[in-house]
Amino acid sequence: MRIVVAEDSVLFREGLVRLLVERGHRVVATAGHAVDLIAAVVEHRPDLAVVDIRMPPGDGADGARAARRIRAEHPEVTVLLLSQHIELRDCLNLVGTPGFGYLLKDRVLHLDEFDEAPTRVAAGGVALDPVVVQALVRGRTVPGALAALSAREHQVLALAAEGHSNTAVAGMLHLSERTVEAHMRSVFTKLNLYDDGSTNRRVQAVVAYLEAGPSP
Repeated sequence: MRIVVAEDSVLFREGLVRLLVERGHRVVATAGHAVDLIAAVVEHRPDLAVVDIRMPPGDGADGARAARRIRAEHPEVTVLLLSQHIELRDCLNLVGTPGFGYLLKDRVLHLDEFDEAPTRVAAGGVALDPVVVQALVRGRTVPGALAALSAREHQVLALAAEGHSNTAVAGMLHLSERTVEAHMRSVFTKLNLYDDGSTNRRVQAVVAYLEAGPSP
């Protein structure tokens, strides 16, 4: 996998590059500035951009804004955002879309949890930090069609919203993978999500679940 790493902290950037290379990925460029990130993506067209939300030139979420631009102008490039704290305002419209991930930087220290995220996102999947998902859904009753889901279906969908595969969900809930698949099919049916060959029902279900959460 070809990756661009954008992080203004030199020490964290070098550590992240080393970690990715050790996992067999190819880091084709690094950037410490949002403008340089955009230029690197244009030049190298990587499979994945790993981006710190807070980067120069400003002191705000310039990395997140650059990520939005990358997805708009280069939709084939997937994005994994990293942040020290939860900052959703400038990337909320990306959450739940294919080929997008959002992890807190502490997650990088848990190598067994971080290893899977870049590969999953680059393959068009979703990787959301459990803390991020909790911030999105905390304190709000799920309205509309989601109210029809059973408690178990809510559990399964919540874990899917964190980016876990059916196999992982099965292990976490001590269920068979076939049972998890049945729950997901029931979720799709209750949300009126049908496979027409052009949409990803799992992503749509996750988006519906996340959109039911509070505004950041």
